[in-house]
Amino acid sequence: MVYTPNEIAVIQKRTLRVLVLSQMTGSAALAAAVTVGAFVIQDILGQATAWGGIASATVTMGTAFMSQILARLMNIRGRRNGLQTGYLLAILGGFVAGYGAETKTLWIFMIGLFIFGNGQASNLLSRYAATDLATIDERGRAMSRILFASTFGAVFGPLLIKPAEQAGMDWFGWGQYTGPWVFSGVFFLTSLINTTLRLKPDPLEVAGRLNRQSEVGAPSRLFSDAIRAIRGSSNAKIAVLSMVISQMAMVAVMTMTPVHLKLHGHETVSAYIISLHVAGMYAFSPLVGRFADRRGRLSTIQFGAVVLMCATLLSSLAGGSPLLLYPALWMLGVGWSFGLIGGSSLLVDSIDQQIRVRVQGAADLTMSFCGGLAGFSSGFIRKAVGYHVLSNFGMLLAGVLLVTVMLRKSVAERETVGVL
Repeated sequence: MVYTPNEIAVIQKRTLRVLVLSQMTGSAALAAAVTVGAFVIQDILGQATAWGGIASATVTMGTAFMSQILARLMNIRGRRNGLQTGYLLAILGGFVAGYGAETKTLWIFMIGLFIFGNGQASNLLSRYAATDLATIDERGRAMSRILFASTFGAVFGPLLIKPAEQAGMDWFGWGQYTGPWVFSGVFFLTSLINTTLRLKPDPLEVAGRLNRQSEVGAPSRLFSDAIRAIRGSSNAKIAVLSMVISQMAMVAVMTMTPVHLKLHGHETVSAYIISLHVAGMYAFSPLVGRFADRRGRLSTIQFGAVVLMCATLLSSLAGGSPLLLYPALWMLGVGWSFGLIGGSSLLVDSIDQQIRVRVQGAADLTMSFCGGLAGFSSGFIRKAVGYHVLSNFGMLLAGVLLVTVMLRKSVAERETVGVL
C-alpha cells in the first residue's frame, strides 16, 4: 500500500503516542527493579562482596544479546512484533528474578536478570522506531520524544521501590527485595498490551523497509555485514563510539553509586539521587534533540563528552557526601543523553536504509555489551581502588570521546573547505 505524505504524518503522530506510553511504563519497570539489583546481590553474597555490579551487568548483557535478535525480528516482521517479543520476555524475566530474590538463589536471579534485559532492549530500539517515518531534519526531535517519555517512568520508578517492598512483605509475605521485581513485570505488561493493540499500522512497514529476503542467512554473517557497514563510514564509527563510551561511563558510575552511599550510611537517599540522575538522562531530551537537529550531530556528541567529564570529575571529588553526588549524577545523565541522541541520530544519517535496522541492532548490541562490562567491573574497581578512581576512569573515557570527535570535526571542516 502506498501512503500519501499527509497519511504518513498522521501515522507518525500516532506511532509516537504509542511509543511514548510504552516507554513510560517500561522505564518505570527498569528503574524500579535495577536500582535494587546490587542490594539483592549483597543480600545473597554478603555486604562486603565486590560482585555488586554484576546485577546491572547481567541486565545489560541480556539487553546486548537480545538487541540484535529483536532488531532482526523487526526487520522481518516489523517493529510491533519485535517490541511485543521483548516486553513479553521482560515480564517473564521480572518474575524469575523475583523468585530468585525471594529464595536467595543466585543462579535463578541471574537468569531472571538476563531475560529482564529484553525490556531495556525494547525501550532502546523504540527510539529508532520513532525515526522510521520522520524526515531527516526531525529525526533528533522524534527520537528525543521517546527518551523524554522515559522521564516520568524512570524518575518515579525508584520512588516506588519502598512501596513495592512494603506491599510485597505485607500482602504476600515476601522478602524485602522481591516486590520490586514482580511489580516491574506488571509494568511491562502495560507496555506489551499498549504495543500489541495500538501500534498499527507498523511504522517500518509503512516506510516500506521490511526486508525479509536480506535476513536469510546465518546470524553471524548478518552481524558481520552490519559491522562492515559501520566500519565503512567514518561518521558511523563516531556514532557507535559515542553511544558506547556514554553508556560505559554512565553505567559504571551509576551502578556503584547506591553501593557507595550505602557503605557511607546514606542508603535512604540513593533512590532520590538515582531519580535525579534518570531525570538528567531523559528530561532534557527534547532540548537535546533540537540541539542535534540544529547544531549538528558531532557538536552534540562533543558537548555530551564535556558534560560527562565534568560529571565524573565531580563524583570523584564527592567522597561520602550525597550533596555533591546529586549534581554529579544529574550531569552524568545529561551527558549520556547528549551522547546517545547525538550518536544514534548520526548513525541513522550515516547508514543506507536497506541495512539500517540491522545496523541499529548491532550498534545497540555493542553499546549494551560494553556497558555490561563496565557494570560488571565497576564493583571490583570500587572495592580495589575506590569509588573516586572508578569515576576517574569514566572521566578518561569521556576524554577519549572528546578528542576523537574534535579530530573528526576538524577533518570534516577541511573536507568542506576543499570541496568549496
